[in-house]
Amino acid sequence: MALKRSLVPQSVYRRQLAARLKELRDATGLTLSEVAGRLEVNQGSLSRIENGERGTTPVLVRALLDLYGVDDEHRRADVLDLVRADKEQQKPWWRKYSTVLTPTRYDGYLALEAGATHLASYQPMLVPGLLQTEDYARAVISQMRKDLSPPQVESLVKVRMERQNSRLGGEDPSSLRAILDEAVLRRRVGSVEVMREQMRKLVEACEQPNVTVQLLPFSLGAHPGLYGPFVILTFPHPTPNLVWLENPKNSVYLESSEDVENYTDIFDQLRSTALDPSETRTRIARISKELEE
Repeated sequence: MALKRSLVPQSVYRRQLAARLKELRDATGLTLSEVAGRLEVNQGSLSRIENGERGTTPVLVRALLDLYGVDDEHRRADVLDLVRADKEQQKPWWRKYSTVLTPTRYDGYLALEAGATHLASYQPMLVPGLLQTEDYARAVISQMRKDLSPPQVESLVKVRMERQNSRLGGEDPSSLRAILDEAVLRRRVGSVEVMREQMRKLVEACEQPNVTVQLLPFSLGAHPGLYGPFVILTFPHPTPNLVWLENPKNSVYLESSEDVENYTDIFDQLRSTALDPSETRTRIARISKELEE
């Protein structure tokens, strides 16, 4: 399995730009060395731009388009729009929280999530961050991140709440399909009241048109999801999908088609065996009542 590691993965627009520029260069038959020589720019820099490892400027892109013979104004404008969009995505709302995000590379995930149109999340242990209540998030973060001070914990709680507003609300929300193992609801995080409130939020989330929640009951026994949590991110065409695996210090994203297809197959298997959304709501309500007894 190929793992690609990066502190801040390329934005959706940068990945699209990189693919477009490489496609245009390939169509001319020019090598990177030849392009670098003609434009008198560093070949290594051009290579990193084509790989999506760094951004670029409208000036350089116009020079590349001229060299590649792209005269159509609409095609030129489309490419230049990607340059501008990438620059805008490098000014994210979460930058002010960078001191607590960067150590776990979570800012990298947020950069990816910001451009995703669909999120497929599997969680065997915790409620997904996009569906957590503030008190549940606080309890999780304070226990999992013992290295953080109370103010830093509060900063991460704010990030989680802003994520929810940004990705699941507004005029153009992402769609989320979350599959949870029953252990997520049975594991008490915080007080009984914190869990009751969290379960109420899950039931309410099921009513949102862009959110689907399904539960894997204990009665299923072993299943492919026992390997661990993951998120599949779907982006606008032609940007390929990604898989995100979160770890304490070395979170990674997988971008090979083989890896993405493998996790997509696993997610589809989990979805087909999980309780349907209606049954899930009923089961959540029942477990919540059991907490009250």
